[in-house]
Amino acid sequence: MSSIGIVLGAGGLTGQAFHAGVLAGVAEATGWDPRGADLVVGTSAGAGMGMYLRLGIGPADMLARLEGHPLSPAGQAVVDRFGEPGDWTQSTVAREWRPPHPQLLGRLLRAPWKVRPEALLGVAIPTGRKDTELWTSALRAGAGTVWPADPLWICAVRMDDACRVVFGRTGSPHTDVATAVGASSAIPGYFAPVTIHGRRYVDGGVHSPTNADVCRREDLDLVIVSSPMSISDPSGLRKPSRALRGHFRARLGLERRKLRNAGIASRAFQPSEEDLRVMGSQAMDDERTLAVARQARETTLRRLAARPLDLGREAAESS
Repeated sequence: MSSIGIVLGAGGLTGQAFHAGVLAGVAEATGWDPRGADLVVGTSAGAGMGMYLRLGIGPADMLARLEGHPLSPAGQAVVDRFGEPGDWTQSTVAREWRPPHPQLLGRLLRAPWKVRPEALLGVAIPTGRKDTELWTSALRAGAGTVWPADPLWICAVRMDDACRVVFGRTGSPHTDVATAVGASSAIPGYFAPVTIHGRRYVDGGVHSPTNADVCRREDLDLVIVSSPMSISDPSGLRKPSRALRGHFRARLGLERRKLRNAGIASRAFQPSEEDLRVMGSQAMDDERTLAVARQARETTLRRLAARPLDLGREAAESS
């Protein structure tokens, strides 16, 4: 049996919907259940989706929730445990700005090239005014306080030094999975940072929208990446509006090279131009989520029809 990892990147509400469509398409085309992945890595929007997988909510149930259709008995049993989220769109905490932490200043003095500009910006701007606890408390009611038994890694950025922290990985700070999801999803300037053991964390996407490189030292044969914030077709980068997506595409390319150098194959699913038209420009637009999920599923099925994903063969070809 091949050892398979799944990486679910950042992207807001439309990013979550993109993940649902990609995972559904992969499951339909291959017959493989993503819930059985040997490692799931989630960042921001992908952190929540990764948690859903580890709690037992499969791709078909993810789509069914968006469509308002009945879930499987197992999926419904998980959903029934979740609480009712508060109105997280309302500003409930004060905006705050603090001078750079001495640890961050030390990093900048010793090795400035190791501090990513996006991470530096993410920890330096005034904090957001929306409290993630308004929705993570609802997740905690269903997920509990014990970390899922199957490997789940959730990426966030520590504000003290702008370093990536991978919750759920050996040696990382201990917390419950819902709190880690909130920390990974704390978009700078939008959500307030999440404090864990006295240290504040923000969205892991400011380090990387995918963080696929955290898999490189793991015993994996294949990593499947769903990357809502990049773009599949480089010809679309001629548009000025696609410049940031081009940067994220290049970042993912570097991460995939690290995987390849470690002997790990990867397959990335990035939005096409057609997908992006459906996704729109507002990542937190919940009115588009169903259309995005359906579009991503269709795109994924077309791609896999043109280039099938043979899980065993792809893993073997990487060795």
